[in-house]
Amino acid sequence: MTTPESDGGADSVRRSRDAWVDAAAVLSFVLAAFWVTARFWVDPASGVRDNRTDQAQFEWMMAHGARVVTEFAYPFTSDRMNVPDGVNLMANTSVLSVSLPMTPITVLLGPRTAFLVFLTAGMIATGVAWYFVLSRVLIGSRGPAWLGAGFCAFAPAMVSHANAHPNIVSQFVVPLLVWRTLRLAEPGRWLRNGILLGLLVVWQAFLNLEILLMTAIGLAVMVVVLALARPELRRGVRPFAAGLGVAAGVAGVLLAYPLWVQFFGPGAYQGLSPLIRGYRTDLASFVAWSRESLAGDARGSAWLAKNATEENGFFGWPLVVLVIALVWWLRRSAVVLGLAALGVLFGLFSLGREIVYDGRETGIPGPWAPLENLPILHSVVPTRWSLALTPIIGVLLALGAERMRLLVRRHPEARRQLRFGTATVLTMALLPLLPTPLPAVRLDPTPGFVTSGAWRPYVAGGHSIVTLPLPDTTYADPLRWSAETRLGMPLARGYFLGPDTRPGAHRVALFTAPPRPTSTFFGTIRKTDAVPPITPADRVAAVDDLRYWRAGAVILDPRLRQAGSMHRGMTALTGIQPVFTGGVWLWDVRPLVD
Repeated sequence: MTTPESDGGADSVRRSRDAWVDAAAVLSFVLAAFWVTARFWVDPASGVRDNRTDQAQFEWMMAHGARVVTEFAYPFTSDRMNVPDGVNLMANTSVLSVSLPMTPITVLLGPRTAFLVFLTAGMIATGVAWYFVLSRVLIGSRGPAWLGAGFCAFAPAMVSHANAHPNIVSQFVVPLLVWRTLRLAEPGRWLRNGILLGLLVVWQAFLNLEILLMTAIGLAVMVVVLALARPELRRGVRPFAAGLGVAAGVAGVLLAYPLWVQFFGPGAYQGLSPLIRGYRTDLASFVAWSRESLAGDARGSAWLAKNATEENGFFGWPLVVLVIALVWWLRRSAVVLGLAALGVLFGLFSLGREIVYDGRETGIPGPWAPLENLPILHSVVPTRWSLALTPIIGVLLALGAERMRLLVRRHPEARRQLRFGTATVLTMALLPLLPTPLPAVRLDPTPGFVTSGAWRPYVAGGHSIVTLPLPDTTYADPLRWSAETRLGMPLARGYFLGPDTRPGAHRVALFTAPPRPTSTFFGTIRKTDAVPPITPADRVAAVDDLRYWRAGAVILDPRLRQAGSMHRGMTALTGIQPVFTGGVWLWDVRPLVD
């Protein structure tokens, strides 16, 4: 016979044990995130080897967020890059939901440290959020929840995007969206639940709209599947619909103006280019190993993905077999069948307009082909649909582990055999996928001309700084320099998504501003390391471009391989002899511009 005192003591012990388990789970996510980013923390002067340009862009975005807070700058566009046209930041990765609250870190420690904190903390927060939603809402058990959450946060696709895509690895809002959507059916709390869901939608919208779109589609499919399969859930349709309406209203009111800026404001574009919309998941990559996985390498994955940052499949064949087996084993569960159907749908979408297998075009149209030109969908990178498979598989792993836990409890005489079999299967499927530290590269120090503030006289009166070569998708170091000045140093052109305004281009997105004669001239020098023949028309065009950019000075980093050719080219175009100051060659072009 038990007494209330003994029951209370048992509850206290259980709560204490559960708290220690929770702490251990969180600690494991912290250690995993620091393991993945270890090389960046060990050497603060290093950066992401395989994606330096995106790192520079995100450092610039962190500086922009700090500028919004400290100088009350307009948050949705900026005139500090791509002078004089500026940049539509809502149509880019503004990450305002993170950059604004991280302002103290950006101001005190600099944008590079802020970027690294964002990247590392994003992975940690994603693991923690999935763990608590799985353990408290979806599963109810801590061990299976830890397994699923760990996969959701550190699967190969997530580690691949950790190569300078912190807005994509930071998926901590996604499980919260799942949680609050499920709570909409709670009777009597439709207003409160709707407001909370609407605020989460806004939070995710300012973090990554692509992930929000995938989450919304996924939740819509799952809600329909569950409503059809479980009639008892239909009793909650009224509070669910009311709460959903409130959520839509809250999100609509708060996002109406930012979305207007994104789609119709200055610098808005009409979908991605056909080249980027051709980024698709190779069918063979689903059973291959990622280059950042324990079993993978760059040689084995190079032809299966566009770059190191877009390895969105790469689950390895053992895990694919395990997932198929789990779906079959748990097929009586409507949740499992819904997740499986959703996974197939997203996987098919990720194949793009034409299916590719093992690096070769098959000529078979993909299911995405009739959808890729639709509004909104024309701004989606097709391969990223397979990124949505990661949380689907994570939840399936958690559900499978929970079913096995219950099976062990019902059959204690077979406990040892069941646990051994489970451990063996999970080891075979997941051990090869364990992440390795991301490769790093030592970044060139920022020139003293930038860090000393020597640029300030040259930007007075609304002038900009022109860098050689001009920044674009292949050279974004100037964005890093500008970020270190808290965006005090405005740049001509840049690395961003903006409209192609040339006749007949239909405002399709470019990864920089439309080309001008001088940017094309120095782009040619960068490719060939040779100065093209210069005509009087070239000199006139160069002056016109400098005036268009409101250039106060042109600077050249002498550490570039093509620095000699660019030095000769700029001098020949302008007739101005540069001076070497603060670690850069500098042409004072104000006499030509003013």
